[in-house]
Amino acid sequence: MKRVVLFLLTNLAIVMVLSISLRLLGVESILDQSGGDLNLDALLVFAAVFGFGGSLISLAISKWSAKRMTGARVIEQPRDATEQWLVETVRRQAQKAGIGMPEVAIYDAPDVNAFATGASRNNALVAVSTGLMQRMSKDEVEAVLAHEVSHVANGDMVTLALIQGVVNTFVIFMSRVIGHLVDRVVFKTERGHGPAFWITAIVAELVLGILASIIVMWFSRQREFRADAGGAALAGNMKMVAALERLKQSAGQAHLPDQMAAFGINGGLGGGLKRLFLSHPPLDERIAALRARR
Repeated sequence: MKRVVLFLLTNLAIVMVLSISLRLLGVESILDQSGGDLNLDALLVFAAVFGFGGSLISLAISKWSAKRMTGARVIEQPRDATEQWLVETVRRQAQKAGIGMPEVAIYDAPDVNAFATGASRNNALVAVSTGLMQRMSKDEVEAVLAHEVSHVANGDMVTLALIQGVVNTFVIFMSRVIGHLVDRVVFKTERGHGPAFWITAIVAELVLGILASIIVMWFSRQREFRADAGGAALAGNMKMVAALERLKQSAGQAHLPDQMAAFGINGGLGGGLKRLFLSHPPLDERIAALRARR
């Protein structure tokens, strides 16, 4: 219920803030003086519906798409002692975190990675790669599972979907406002929309989309620190540090599909401007944050 309320309030807030801001900035008066006929209220509704629509649909099918993209096999009946241990470890951690039991899966990949996804705290999926199971100790795997369970307990999938919906709404709305202004003010189109509107709107959407992704990735990096702390609380601080140290040995070898990269524990490498677009903080920073915990 809290997530639904948050979604509704976020939608309302973005519509109100954009509407009030544009009126205070005098955009409507500029449009009127230029013979504009853009209905800002209708555009806000359009942008919100499409901005949040895609994000929420992606969230709703996140488990299904994750299984298809990675080929993950859900452990329904454990085949051996290792799979039994995986299921029981996640069950114990989920109970401690106060969430419903997630589905537990394994996917065939050589990289050391794991991910969590799902539409809610009680309808989630936690998956680990075969590479992780082969190259990590049980204590390290336990910490990785705790990290992913913490993502679920923190509601990170829903939070990211809402943030993505907000920025999508902003991008869709502002790109069309910019396109309309250029079409009316610069190219003096009096009726309908000329080619300048569509070209400008597309370019503006691309540029604003890139800038908006920086905001989304910043939030994603913050949630990784929280999940590390949650993993340390569930499995132990030293186990979490050891797991991240092990990940350093395979840095740059994360092979999750692009759509799933933000949900993996191993986010790869990057520096300079590339750092702005990373879904995960550098492992050294994550390890330092854990070592600083008391």
